[in-house]
Amino acid sequence: MSYHEAVLPIETIAGLQINPNGIYVDVTFGGGGHSKLILEQLDKGSLYAFDQDGDAQKNSIDDRRFVLIPQNFRYLKKFLRLEGVMQVDGILADLGVSSHQFDTAHRGFSIRHSGHLDMRMNAQQKITASHIVNHYELDQLSMIFKQYGELKNAYLLAKSIVKFRQEQEIKTTDDLINAVHSHVPPHKSNKILAQLFQAIRIEVNDELKALKEMLIQAVELLKTEGRLLVISYHSLEDRLVKNLIKSGNFEGQIHKDFYGVPQLLLKTINKKPIVPSQLEMDKNPRSRSAKLRISQKLA
Repeated sequence: MSYHEAVLPIETIAGLQINPNGIYVDVTFGGGGHSKLILEQLDKGSLYAFDQDGDAQKNSIDDRRFVLIPQNFRYLKKFLRLEGVMQVDGILADLGVSSHQFDTAHRGFSIRHSGHLDMRMNAQQKITASHIVNHYELDQLSMIFKQYGELKNAYLLAKSIVKFRQEQEIKTTDDLINAVHSHVPPHKSNKILAQLFQAIRIEVNDELKALKEMLIQAVELLKTEGRLLVISYHSLEDRLVKNLIKSGNFEGQIHKDFYGVPQLLLKTINKKPIVPSQLEMDKNPRSRSAKLRISQKLA
């Protein structure tokens, strides 16, 4: 199995409208699938990629036009400036957890594999999923599960975790699943557990705040008519992207200037998000929840 299969590859490359001599950024390098496709379209242009995951960094591409920056994409602007890049023609973000991360048991991302409760995208950071479930207060856990997992029984799940950890430390994915099993109906177990794991992962990696920071910087870095493409996989991410494109802010409130002109930053290219075909979903089941939004920088 490959490290990670690029999602919506044809639609992504078409949406970027690549200038062979332009400057592009893949802020989620992963297995390098999208980056390789972008490089195929470049002549004298260049591609910069970001990934904080040490495993992903091993996939770096040997190409004079390519630079892999081993950092969280929330530092996009800073590290591009260190490379002498002030403006770019296009930016791509694929926000999905890679197949490699899900399939590597000791990383603790998946409900399907028994492993340590880790969930760190960057193995150098201190906070792990185990720390969160063992040390966060009841109200903190409940808020995370409700806000990041959109779980209706967030409080009960949090309460069961607090009760379980009084008897033993929650060290593994199996421990966590056992801690909440009494509040997870069998016919809904996969969905609820996936939402629970998602909520904890978002908290571990500060994902939504990092996404907001990256998006703001991405808009600043784009040249006029430069393209921003984002592939999201759950409603929390997609809502932030959708609101920024449609209103110029994350709240979705359109602000107008003195003359009543909306203060927009981007123009929507596709009114409805692009989703994978049935053929792609059959070939790559992890693409099934993907939504691609394409936007263009306004003057």
